[in-house]
Amino acid sequence: MTSPAPRIRTAGPDDVDALVDLVESAYRGQRSRGGWTHEADLLGGQRTDAAMVAAAVTRPDGVVLVAEDGTGIVACCQLERHDDHAYFGMFAVSPGRQGGGLGRELLAEAERYAREQWHAGELRMTVIVQREDLIAWYERRGYLRTGELSPFPYGDERFGVPLRPDLAFETLRKKLG
Repeated sequence: MTSPAPRIRTAGPDDVDALVDLVESAYRGQRSRGGWTHEADLLGGQRTDAAMVAAAVTRPDGVVLVAEDGTGIVACCQLERHDDHAYFGMFAVSPGRQGGGLGRELLAEAERYAREQWHAGELRMTVIVQREDLIAWYERRGYLRTGELSPFPYGDERFGVPLRPDLAFETLRKKLG
């Protein structure tokens, strides 16, 4: 049986708990291993918490988009508006729904939103450089590696507990329009 087509909408404060659960299930712990995009081999601890998600949902210069079907929220992403670009983050797809096109659909909607609502000319994101399979997925969708690296926030457990000493982020970008 196939899942119903998701509906994409803007998240609100009532969605915070479901979003925290979704993001945690997609990235950390044993549940995340049901999908292909997890970070469970790179990081332990939490990926996010209710305060961080609530801040994203209520941010005046941002939006959290969610995809939901008859079972609830099955994917999400965050967009932040900047002067010369939009930033894409907190991208999560329920492990059981990964690999079926839902992430690709939500990413395309985020690009459309940034371009049409904010007139953003570019979408940027940061990805852990060790996530080569994920970076390749973004490259297939037109994102370019920039070589711009930023350090992982070691010592700040709000973002997880690193399981290796060499983690860093690389900025990816895509021109919109």
